[in-house]
Amino acid sequence: MPVAHADTLDAVGKSKSIRTAIIGAGPRGTSVLERLLAHAAAHAAAHPGPAALHIDVIDPYPAGPGHVWQPGQSRLYLMNTPSFYPTVIPQDPRMAPPVAGTTFDHWRARQQREPMPALTLDERSELAALGSRDFPSRALYGRYLRCTLDELTAKLPDGVTVSFHETTAVSVRPSDHGTAGTPGEAIPNTGTFDVGLGGGGSLTVDSVVLALGHLASRLNPEQRELQASAAQLGLSYFPPAVPADVDWAAVPPGEPVLVRGMGLNFFDVMGQLTEGRGGKFIDAGTRLDYQPSGHEPRIIAGSRRGVPYRAKAALAGYYPASVTLRYLTEAALERFAATGIRPGFDHDLWPLLHRDTLWAYYSTLVRSQPAAVPDASAFLAALDEALRPHAHSAVNWEAAVESVLAVHVGPRHRLDLRGLASPLAGRSFGSRAELDAAVVEYLLDDARRSALGEEDPVKMAIGALHHGRAVLKTAVADGGITDESWVAGLRGWFESFVEGLASGPPALRAEQLAALARAGVVSFVGPDPRFSVDRRTGRFAAVSPWVSGPPVAAKTMVEALAPANRVSANDSPLLEQLLADGMVRPRLMMTAEGAPVQATGLDVAPHPYRPLAASGSVADGLFVLGLQLSATQWGTAIAAEALQPGGPTYASGQRTLRDADEIAQAILGQ
Repeated sequence: MPVAHADTLDAVGKSKSIRTAIIGAGPRGTSVLERLLAHAAAHAAAHPGPAALHIDVIDPYPAGPGHVWQPGQSRLYLMNTPSFYPTVIPQDPRMAPPVAGTTFDHWRARQQREPMPALTLDERSELAALGSRDFPSRALYGRYLRCTLDELTAKLPDGVTVSFHETTAVSVRPSDHGTAGTPGEAIPNTGTFDVGLGGGGSLTVDSVVLALGHLASRLNPEQRELQASAAQLGLSYFPPAVPADVDWAAVPPGEPVLVRGMGLNFFDVMGQLTEGRGGKFIDAGTRLDYQPSGHEPRIIAGSRRGVPYRAKAALAGYYPASVTLRYLTEAALERFAATGIRPGFDHDLWPLLHRDTLWAYYSTLVRSQPAAVPDASAFLAALDEALRPHAHSAVNWEAAVESVLAVHVGPRHRLDLRGLASPLAGRSFGSRAELDAAVVEYLLDDARRSALGEEDPVKMAIGALHHGRAVLKTAVADGGITDESWVAGLRGWFESFVEGLASGPPALRAEQLAALARAGVVSFVGPDPRFSVDRRTGRFAAVSPWVSGPPVAAKTMVEALAPANRVSANDSPLLEQLLADGMVRPRLMMTAEGAPVQATGLDVAPHPYRPLAASGSVADGLFVLGLQLSATQWGTAIAAEALQPGGPTYASGQRTLRDADEIAQAILGQ
């Protein structure tokens, strides 16, 4: 909707000035800038005449890469997606065409043909060996973001100016400090916004975009206790952080270090404390070995599952081509809408995706291991019938599937989804050496399956979950499921389950971790670990109830976690001011018991996303994009997805870019 009291570009080409501020200059802020330029250029082409749009971009980090993607960081930090995946430039023909820029993969290929003089030797070296299916460094992606920003600012439409402010925005307030509106209705912005800058000074603008990205967060009570105890006892505690912000040289060599968390941040820690210390991985033919430098610490890693995320399969595209969803489809979602059903996750959506996962596994098993199922055609026909959803049927479809499997598939070839996610569950270990051997076996088996790609039934079951996650992002957005199922189902169990299976690192990381464990550089705590400070010994301690022997102890502990993405806990002067002034509020959700719980993100009104004030009113001219939408959108940390020729196109793939497009149109009054 138009920004009240801000002059807009009208239908006959007459215009007055518009001034807007984008707070956050990382990929999402860059996307808003790109969309503003695209719409300004399209309007100028259709309606020649004077126009004036001024854009203030505010971020203490250089614009384009922002905080996370700085080109100068270690090249050991890899992206979690291949080169062909990410983009900040939309490819939707329904949007205004970009004035400049392209996808990361097209940029990569262009730099290989005609490298820019500004590229460093390290960047040239990485690009020379980087293929479309390889995983680039975050530093190189940051270079792409910076180059894209430079291309955009070199082609500013007539009448558009941009100022970059390398400082922090500490406050946003209406210039006129207007009165609250009626709950649920937009508050006309009768004046402007004053944006306070760190170090003094302010900007007066017509609209503000909050594209804040990753923010520092206050520690939870347990983390605060660990930090305080460490300070008292002279220990070293590394709280959750963006890995590139950490001084890894402060971790002493030759000593044990406890690392909590074995998700994606764990592999960043692992890389910095091994290869980053001069160690080398050596291809020994049938396996990967590690040659220590002697400067490594002894890493002892623990997580709830006791093992890291499963590695990604080797695929031609982001999604396996051999897997097509049959049950969790757009048609199924339309049927819910047509009958007026607001689906619940556990009751309505997960049963459909569960069916897709089973079909992907067993159809791949039949294709890749014919001996596993003697009568394949009869088995698939019976399985198809058992999986078919029967509306309002009381039939236990899972029991019907089990009956089919009992006839056709031996126990060794059955799919155990829970076992995939928690491979050590139910096992006890007589020693740490026994546990380490089991984890190495898991890692090598997982890497082997990844190498098989579309021929591995387990990886194709995970591939179905990966497809389904893209559909779910659209299905659950904007109140698409009930609050109670969002809290208890989607975020309560499914999110961690699917991330452990489908959000893992490249398979090389699993092979590297196995090599480090064999070399004695890495060991493991075990499932369900408990971390504490033992004041008798003056050490951090970790113990698993499933592993015999004394607790492991260390003077150093690292939280291999990103700062919590929770607006009420973010350590941001700007968010604290907005919350204190009642200009924004966290979203509340109702549990099945009717109790309100505070969600992770802001309460917003779509579309475009504008925050709800404490009164329930909506302020014109204030917009939200990205991570702070985590209570309205699911999977906000995933970058925009470039279109892949021949691959599936999901609406969620370029959702962030559509959000940016909607914001740009609202700012310009289009």
